[in-house]
Amino acid sequence: MLKIGLTYDLRQDYLDLGYGEEETAEFDRPDTIDSLESALISLDYETDRIGNIWNLTRRLTAGNRWDIVFNIAEGLYGISREAQVPTLLEAFNLPYTFSDPLVLTLSLHKGMAKRIFRDLGISTPEFNEIESADQIDRLTLDFPAFAKPIAEGTGKGIDSASRISDQFELKEVCIRLLNTYQQPVLVETYLPGREFTVGIVGTGEKARSVGVIEVILLESAEQNAYSYINKEKCEELVEYRKATDSEAREAELTALSAWRGLGCRDAGRVDLRSDARGVPNIMEINPLAGIHPDHSDLPIICKLHGIPYIELIRMIMESALSRYNHGKNAVSRDVTKLFNNPIT
Repeated sequence: MLKIGLTYDLRQDYLDLGYGEEETAEFDRPDTIDSLESALISLDYETDRIGNIWNLTRRLTAGNRWDIVFNIAEGLYGISREAQVPTLLEAFNLPYTFSDPLVLTLSLHKGMAKRIFRDLGISTPEFNEIESADQIDRLTLDFPAFAKPIAEGTGKGIDSASRISDQFELKEVCIRLLNTYQQPVLVETYLPGREFTVGIVGTGEKARSVGVIEVILLESAEQNAYSYINKEKCEELVEYRKATDSEAREAELTALSAWRGLGCRDAGRVDLRSDARGVPNIMEINPLAGIHPDHSDLPIICKLHGIPYIELIRMIMESALSRYNHGKNAVSRDVTKLFNNPIT
């Protein structure tokens, strides 16, 4: 029986330390870990809850090891926060699920990811990056535009004011985002069409779509954007609709091209919105997607397309293990000796 370590950030742990609701929006609830662990146990894996990167560090230095780590830790600080746990696991030559540190860092920096999509010939809205207030007047995009923090998830920094109609709104929104999030602002051409999310499992040529949903904002929702509030209260404010028409199929093909082009692994999702001509454009890619069975987009996609939660977890593990010699532990040397007696 393979031993699976679970790495994650529990939201309540950070709330108890004084962090705010929005600051902790990407972190997990206890029932997410309960559901994940239950699925893995049902698939005949042995599980070990590790928790956040600080717990992982302590466990590694104590000599603990696992056959593979199921990693959903988002990290707290920096542009490479999602890559921190995978980087540490690679330093100890330990297998883990989902994408590597390069992909996780690139995808979190939405501007860098869009440069790669553009180079690959994948449709993505034109954009500028605003790093300071004095750059706002040099924006080269036409209005309406859309502004958001360059490296946040779960809709953080996005609300009804994110759709920008003129220079005054641009300045007001960009200055607020620069001051609040202390990172550049991504300003894109606003896409007025339908919004899709594509779920993907697998790696490289084995990657495949598990389905497409259309995100429809209800009348009571914040309009113009799948915002932080809309995501936090999705059960009340959003309708998720299975999408299989020609526009949705085009979104699916575009998402797979982006997934393979960026080098994403195992499972995740791609968010797209159509332009005025009905052409789906990549907005962003999420190779470390939420996996709450009822609240996260990837499991919602699977559910609407008839894929049980346990099957999603099985597919993730199957993809990850196939990259590590069919489940054999990749650790071939005792790196603990080097850690305790570093080479100088």
